[in-house]
Amino acid sequence: MNAIYFEEYGPADVLRYGPQPTPVPKPNQILVRVRASSVNPVDWKIRRGDLKLITGQKFPKIPGRDVAGEVAAVGANITRFKVGDRVYGMPNDGTGNANAEYALLAESVAAFIPEKLSFEEAGAVPLGALTALQGLHDYGQLLSGDRVLVNGAAGGVGVFAVQIARALGAGEITGVCGPDNADLVRSLSADRVLNHREHDFTKDQSRYDLIFDAVGKSSFTASQGALRRNGRYVTTTPDPAAVVADKLASAFSTKSAHVFMAKERGTDLALISAWLQAGAVRVVIDKTFPLRETAEAHRYSETGRAAGKIVLTVE
Repeated sequence: MNAIYFEEYGPADVLRYGPQPTPVPKPNQILVRVRASSVNPVDWKIRRGDLKLITGQKFPKIPGRDVAGEVAAVGANITRFKVGDRVYGMPNDGTGNANAEYALLAESVAAFIPEKLSFEEAGAVPLGALTALQGLHDYGQLLSGDRVLVNGAAGGVGVFAVQIARALGAGEITGVCGPDNADLVRSLSADRVLNHREHDFTKDQSRYDLIFDAVGKSSFTASQGALRRNGRYVTTTPDPAAVVADKLASAFSTKSAHVFMAKERGTDLALISAWLQAGAVRVVIDKTFPLRETAEAHRYSETGRAAGKIVLTVE
């Protein structure tokens, strides 16, 4: 198969397109003929070596955490899926391997693609939507009527977070983004939209029950004044030093700080699929690149200007 891979950490120039071994499914895995994938910030952070203590020095590495395509083969113990099914999911090996013509998914992390979604739309969903759902529900403990703020509301996670907050019953939803994306965030059901260049949400005294920082640009320490009593601050991409400060600060507060990384969970993805099929959640795609142009897609993602997801198509 052809894949995007790199043999050393570095800038986008280290990415190569060429032959790599086609994976073979284990008994509990399905082999997916990938039709679409995506680029998320974690992909280029891994490529740069920012997470090398976790990802190690074994090369080559194939990036990518989003898989959408058709089942090409099934392991001996597979019962839910058959060859030809349209499926999507997030590989559960923690390293990627999705930016390729074929990828493996454990049966437990895969879900059927909603009928109304194209492969390109489905390829934009797993990591971003799972991060939003788990951040709001599992860690943010969102309750019906809560006042929720999403920082980075136009980003790959933020566009899902605004919509999923509404689906979970949030009362007032505030989205923070740049001025060019205000109309997009409003269209996703935000009640209030703040221009981050003009309005510092951390100065909004005791307004929010839950702050979901989808871009890791704030901290609990800075944001706790904007939280109501028993408020929750949740982030996925924090500064390591801020994590320590936040934990110390929350230990002496009625408010709490939570740092997490999304888990590969098929049951969560099935719930997201139901929302997508019903129209309660929609996919926002900023740009689409062919797989062989993944390096250019990485460069674009690193600018921080994408509104929604960056999708890779696989022929």
